[in-house]
Formats: sequence, C-alpha cells, structure tokens
Amino acid sequence: MKNLVIIGAGSAGTMMVNHLHQKLPKGWKITVVDPHPVHYYQPGFLFLPFGIYEEKDLYKEKKDYIPKHADYLQVEVDRIVPEKNAIELKGDASELQYDVLIIATGSRIAPEEVEGMDSDLWYKSVFDYYSFEGSLALTERLKSWEGGKLVVHITEMPIKCPVAPLEFAFLSDWFFKEKGMRDKVEITYVTPLSGAFTKPRSSKKLGHMLDEKDIKLVTDFAVQRIDNENKKLISWDDKEVPFDLLATVPTNIGDDMIARSGLGDDLNFVPTNKHTLQSDAHEDIFVIGDATNLPTSKAGSVAHFESEILTENILAYINGKSLKESFDGHANCFVETGHGKAMLIDFNYDQEPVEGVFPFEGIGPMKLLEENRLNHWGKLAFRWVYWNMLMKGRKVPFISTHMQTKGKQLEQV
Repeated sequence: MKNLVIIGAGSAGTMMVNHLHQKLPKGWKITVVDPHPVHYYQPGFLFLPFGIYEEKDLYKEKKDYIPKHADYLQVEVDRIVPEKNAIELKGDASELQYDVLIIATGSRIAPEEVEGMDSDLWYKSVFDYYSFEGSLALTERLKSWEGGKLVVHITEMPIKCPVAPLEFAFLSDWFFKEKGMRDKVEITYVTPLSGAFTKPRSSKKLGHMLDEKDIKLVTDFAVQRIDNENKKLISWDDKEVPFDLLATVPTNIGDDMIARSGLGDDLNFVPTNKHTLQSDAHEDIFVIGDATNLPTSKAGSVAHFESEILTENILAYINGKSLKESFDGHANCFVETGHGKAMLIDFNYDQEPVEGVFPFEGIGPMKLLEENRLNHWGKLAFRWVYWNMLMKGRKVPFISTHMQTKGKQLEQV
C-alpha cells in the first residue's frame, strides 16, 4: 500500500483530499495530518468586528469535511525528513512514511516579529483581524470605542488576502457613519507599498476610493517598532504615525515546522514551481495555498484554482507522466467597499486587474473594478460556496481555473 500524505486540513488541504480520494489508483491511501480540530472560515474574520457575521458563522469541525475512508490524524508534525520519505510526529516520536507528500500548512500571523507589537497594548489598543481571537477582541473593543485616530496598517508583504486591509478601512468608514460618529474618527491607511495595492491599475482605483472616503494614505512605511507608551508606529527611517486604535496585519510567516524541516525561505514559505506546484527541492513533495512562495495572492480563490491543477499533476506524477505547467497565478476576489457595495478583481501572474465583466463575455453579470451591490452579494454568497462546494471538492460552475480574457479590457503589461 502506498501513502499520499497531506499535512494541513485547512482550505487547501481539505480541497485536495476531497479532489483526490476517489481518483487515486488502486493500492494508494490518503492520510491527512492536522492537530487543530476547528476549521475557520477566514474571510469572515474581516466581517466580525462590523457585525456582518456572527461568531457562530465562522467555524465548523474539520473532521466533517474529511472523507471517511481517508485516515485523519489529529497530531502535530515535528518535522519532515525528505531523505527518509518520513514525517516525524510530536508526542510519541512516531514516524509516518509517505510516497507523495502535499504540504498545505498555510501561514500565520507573527506579531512577535515587530518590536512592541504583541506587548502592553496587544488586544487593548493594538489588534489583528487575521486570527479568530484577534477579530473577536477587536469586535468587543469597537462596541465601546468613542473615536480618535484609527490606523489600519500592514507590516510587510506577502500577506493572506492582500485586499483585506483595504476592505477593513472601507468598512470602518461605513461602520462609523452608521453609528453617527464618523466625524469623531480619523482613519489612516499605512502600507509598506508605494500605493494602495500591489497592482498599479487597481492601486490607482483603490487610492481614489480612499480619497473619496476621507481616509489618509501613508505609503512606503516600513515599521520598525511600536511605541506603546506614546501610541505610535515608528518606521525604520524614523517616520511616525500616531494612533488611538491600531488594526494591524502583522508579518505573515509559514508554519514553524517548515523551518525545522529546512524546507522554507526566510519566512518559512516553501520554494515551489509556480506552474506545476511541485517543490523546487524534492520531486515527491508538492505544495499548495499559503504555504508556497508563489508570486500570487495568498487567498482562498488561489488555493481553489491550484487544487484543480495540482490534482491533475499528482495523478500524472503517480502514473509516471510529465507534469503540466499550467497554473497561471489566477486569483479573483471581491473587495468590500462599504455601504452594501463591493468591487471584483480578476488577475494572474501576467495580467493585472482590469475593467470588464465576469464570468460571461457581454453578459457578466459581475462588473470588474466597479463597485456595486451585486458584487457585495457575491461576496456574502461566497461563504455558502466555500462550505458546500470548495471544501467538498466540487466544481464551481462557470468559474475557470485559468484567467479568461474574454469580456475584459486587457492591456499588455
């Protein structure tokens, strides 16, 4: 019996086990390893502080999404030993052998990487909203906050869902207007980038939206430390941004196990072929989702598109066939802009977001790089799609794995 092992039962790992469990050749079995029993709907963390979702909307049991004839081990991995095709498990020092390994360990926030971030003000005046605990704590703080300087901050790239900080700023504007206290809140968006977003054309569009909503933009800000006593962000070149409430995105890093295994880069992301999703270092190891070092968004839509291509390549590898170099970095995501509206962006490695319609040429009905209510409802509907289709390995109708050019006003970049 040969063993395909998936480390991680979050979005990417769950999609992979559901894609593969009925397609593997006879004589193969799947083992999924993950120590955490709860599966969080991470896009919902953004909505929790603003009352759009409730706590109960954001989690389910991981075991409910793992096929019953796949082995599911709720244990922590200490390290991967590629030379032995082995995974060393914590606790009883046992080993798990693999013939093919999929790393789907995601990423985590690391507030300890910035001096003073997880210090005296952590979860008092300094909050993240990229973790369930951080989002819950921020939800409680916003209930009684009376206003002042709200700073929405990104420490460094890459991060999960690069548009989420912009969405947080836009939703904050709407939230405080609805509470009748927008005039008491000064919102500042602080980013290490030279613009509002990673892609030039959409950065310009989103930058205009910040202006329209009276949200100040501070660019090229590389944070060195947080001055807890004076409530200030301090950059490496001694720029200062004062705050009363800081909603920050800490450094995102890969799983610590990747570092212990010697498989990662400086941020514990695994060097991965950007078209085949095979590890650069080991042909029998494949990587998916946030665990990769790929130059595309760390987002659920990307893991979805990767999962369909990786399924084909895993089966090709097992059957001794050449891998398809077919992943194009495709990402699409809704950008919540507040007031019941959202934008939709669709891009890949080579093509930045552009105007047009999605998914059907000439019909849409979704509009690209244009905010409207339909996009907002699409964003909210995605939670149902996530639990009932993506996590169960079901094909989403009309949505192509590869970025489609029809219906888009393309430019050569």
